Amino acid sequence: MNSTAECKNLLECATYWETAGADRTCFTQPMGGGDANIKTWTWAEAVGEARKMASYLKSLDLPERSSIALCSKNCAYWLMADMAIWMAGHVSVPIYPILTAEIVKYTLEHSEAKLLFVGKLDPVWDDMKKGVPAGIKTVAFPLAPENNHQQWDNIIASHPPLTEPLECPADETATIIYTSGSTGLPKGAMISFEAMYQCGRGLSEFLNSHPGDRMLSYLPLAHVYERFVGQAQSLYAGFPLFFAESVDTFLQDLQRSRPTLFASVPILWLKFQIGVFQKVPPEKLNRLLKIPILSSIIKKKILKQLGLDQVRFAASGSAPIPKEVIGWYRSLGLELLEGYGMTENFAYSHVSRPGEIRPGYIGSPYPGVEHKFSEDGEILVKSPGTMKGYFKMPEENKIVFTEDGFLHTGDLGSIDEMGRLKVTGRAKELFKTSKGEYVAPAPIENLLSNHPLVEACYVTGSGYHQPHSVVMLCEEVRQISSEADRQSIETKLSVLLDEVNASLASYEHLAFIAITNDVWNAENGFLTPTLKIKRQVLLATYGPLAEKWYEMQQPVVWQATV
Repeated sequence: MNSTAECKNLLECATYWETAGADRTCFTQPMGGGDANIKTWTWAEAVGEARKMASYLKSLDLPERSSIALCSKNCAYWLMADMAIWMAGHVSVPIYPILTAEIVKYTLEHSEAKLLFVGKLDPVWDDMKKGVPAGIKTVAFPLAPENNHQQWDNIIASHPPLTEPLECPADETATIIYTSGSTGLPKGAMISFEAMYQCGRGLSEFLNSHPGDRMLSYLPLAHVYERFVGQAQSLYAGFPLFFAESVDTFLQDLQRSRPTLFASVPILWLKFQIGVFQKVPPEKLNRLLKIPILSSIIKKKILKQLGLDQVRFAASGSAPIPKEVIGWYRSLGLELLEGYGMTENFAYSHVSRPGEIRPGYIGSPYPGVEHKFSEDGEILVKSPGTMKGYFKMPEENKIVFTEDGFLHTGDLGSIDEMGRLKVTGRAKELFKTSKGEYVAPAPIENLLSNHPLVEACYVTGSGYHQPHSVVMLCEEVRQISSEADRQSIETKLSVLLDEVNASLASYEHLAFIAITNDVWNAENGFLTPTLKIKRQVLLATYGPLAEKWYEMQQPVVWQATV
């Protein structure tokens, strides 16, 4: 083969680079201790290690196309294990490294996993592992918590490389990706080898990715977004992946990798912005950026401190991002491309194009993608990345696909004159006020989230005369130190309330903003592993307090920690 364009799947791409890029760096992995303990693999070394693990998997004589699970934070071993699973003729099943024991148990049992790879994990693993069925064979990565499992390095040292990996037929399932379960038990989307390859190729050609690019892989590999933009793209284009050591070293990891391609999610783009504002207040920064000579210096300094000064394409996905945030990064010279997709189509759906970004719109279909609307205004998508269906859920498959093969997204939207898509809300998230008007919460939440005090929020109000919002303040101001601070926050949020309401239809006006001191994260179940809010959990937690809040008739109300 002369290029990966002649390959049939991502595993063939990997073995192509094993020879064509044998001595080039494939992975750079912090092993603990910062820059003093960094391990790298060339393409020949990484694929070679995967071949040895595949040899071990073959020796187990597991049934053909067995499910093999992976539970670890992002690391080089995760991706080598995935390659080994494919080489041995099996199916990979990622498990989020922050889940309840009940969901871990459900996923392993529902997927019929025969083996589990365990890797880099937080202390939460002590609770998660209670959901691992007794007797399941387990292999530990070098970065795994202390354990008595089979060890990766020992296996690699004692097995020869598998010289002839099994075939990966285009229509066979490569991986089963379980959805984040924001509305109930997760469903396993079966993604074929053909789908993963076509998506990796499509994105690489769209971005003109090449072996000289670099990416930091830190968004969960258990989520489709990172499998798409990180794994699939890097295997097709042949560029190296860097990995982050921890949350505390994230900026250092970014600065080490100096990515040319960088993908993130809205909540992290907002955190970056808040971090800048803590050092330079927005008003002062805006004034400085208007000074011609000084402006260029400041922009470069900010991007360099963030480790983003080499980025040629930056993206945001997984959830809507406020248009004001996109505009702010553009003012620094960083144009955020917004992506749209689902687990069910391997995130290969829509993307905004350089020079054609329209704030509030998520762009046009990727090559090969078709879209249309149902009679109810729901976005329907047909993509090369569309799943084969949900694993062992034939009734769900009848519901999620139209008769002509389009995927129900559950999102409502519209298209402008240039074919750019705008998502206006989730069909199932619409709620009706006591006045009989339907309200879509997501657009209002975007307006609120743009404020530097607000880290996360949700809008609700079913059955009440007007909607309301509950907000979690950003970490830096969450702990109120004085009454004066409290009054200042109330004043700023009152102004925000007026500004937001001024842009809404009268029936959408928020009656008040409620402030909670609770921390919403994936560990306590308020957010999904991909940092989306779990509406059902939030409604169950704060719904009983709503009537009291409405009775107070205040623009801003406070709620003590639950």
